[in-house]
Amino acid sequence: MKLRYNERIYLTGGQRRDLARFFGCARVVYNDGLRERRAAWENGEPYISDAALQKTVITGAKKTPEREWLKEAPSVALVQSLQDLHTAYRNFFASKRGMRRGPKIAPPKMKKKSGRQSIRLTRNGFKLRDDGRMFIAKLGDVQVRWSRPLPSEPSSVTIIKDPAGRYFASFVVETEDDPLPDLDLEETETGIDLGLSTYAVLRGRKIASPKFFRRQEKKLRRAQRRLSRAKKGSSNRRKAKLAVAKIHVRIADRRRDFIEQETTRIVRESQAVYVEDLNVKGMGSRKGRRAKSVHDQSLGMFARILEAKCARYGRGFAKVGRFFPSTQMCSACGSVEGPKGVEGLRIRSWACSCGAVHGRDENAEVNIRAEGRRIFAAGPAEK
Repeated sequence: MKLRYNERIYLTGGQRRDLARFFGCARVVYNDGLRERRAAWENGEPYISDAALQKTVITGAKKTPEREWLKEAPSVALVQSLQDLHTAYRNFFASKRGMRRGPKIAPPKMKKKSGRQSIRLTRNGFKLRDDGRMFIAKLGDVQVRWSRPLPSEPSSVTIIKDPAGRYFASFVVETEDDPLPDLDLEETETGIDLGLSTYAVLRGRKIASPKFFRRQEKKLRRAQRRLSRAKKGSSNRRKAKLAVAKIHVRIADRRRDFIEQETTRIVRESQAVYVEDLNVKGMGSRKGRRAKSVHDQSLGMFARILEAKCARYGRGFAKVGRFFPSTQMCSACGSVEGPKGVEGLRIRSWACSCGAVHGRDENAEVNIRAEGRRIFAAGPAEK
């Protein structure tokens, strides 16, 4: 399987300026290619092939006075930027024909300069040095702060600048699955009831909600207020904008680290994991009163990372349908008598007509575990 390893890199002042030009060149090539494809479609001309488009917006453009500065950027980065456009169009056409799962995908849009910028390089555009540095075409050697050794030779690297001004190298490497020792299924399998007041309820323990955004909300509000008061185009506004970005990336880093640690612990402790398939997008819509808390939890990211780790380490995994009444069903008799609707969210315990008294979250975990066990035993066809 393929994995990404993100490592922090440090550039000199000249390298930062050169890399900014590379970002701009890649963005221009993408937009030029999109402009050519749109013009062909509007004029009723045939779809431009990938090779013909590359000759027009890269090879041919470098010979013109308007685009001769494209020669300053590594050609591999320009080609990969155009490959992103080809992939975007293929995904759009596949989605339109109903050949792609998930929500419908819109056609590609023009790229704009934003806080996050990136270029991608294949093997002929970079090289790892023996001294730990990395050579990047037309940029030179850059310092890499390695957090761990790469398990294999990377097939590509993406150079990223985040909104806080940090630079990262994201390596794509091929690794083999690394199964963990088997555990007793009956004793260690667990359902996971995800929520807002409590982040997750597992078999025998709960994960408290970290609320990273909520804890930084006051500080962020002050920084955004200073940004709104700064004059546009001034140095103070640039500094204020950077201060806001640093708060956001600090929140994102802490949230990602929390999710990585918790999912790793769950995979190590459980032989099989069953998660409810929440409609996170609907829960986080603007119309929802709890949208800010939903986004702060990043429940969708939690479920995706957990599923990937279960596949890598040989653990069972199943998703329970979002319409399964896990909180309303009695785990003792199976009747659906629990509190329903928005008002039911406030009721944390309830009694069934059979005499069983349930805590809302603990009862949901038991039901998710039972339903997940059934789905997992049924095999891939029912998943």
